[in-house]
Amino acid sequence: QVQLVESGGGLVEAGGSLRLSCAGSGRTFYAMGWFRQCPGKEREFVAAVAWSGGDTYYADSVKGRFTISGDNAKYTVYLQMNALKPEDTAVYYCAARFRPYGTTRYTSDAYDRWGQGTQVTVSS
Repeated sequence: QVQLVESGGGLVEAGGSLRLSCAGSGRTFYAMGWFRQCPGKEREFVAAVAWSGGDTYYADSVKGRFTISGDNAKYTVYLQMNALKPEDTAVYYCAARFRPYGTTRYTSDAYDRWGQGTQVTVSS
């Protein structure tokens, strides 16, 4: 039984910080990351880490503000979100890929499992 469990979402004022966590279990994972989605919009890539080598990837909109890290022994990934803006408000989903990346890594179809999502709300 493969599952991803997120935690850490909540309500924060603009300029504040939140730290999201996602714990994977049930099998090994090549990469884990985060997407976010607002009502009426497509799911958007935020950040990811490939456990082998520790390469990280970020959307341009969050570079310099968000940091992805993790514990690959536990298949747990974190997203430290600083300098939050109201436009960061979304449901954040943890994603995991089973095998090495192919031709894509920045779209939702590159990932094999998803968490339930955790709401992040940034007030203005």
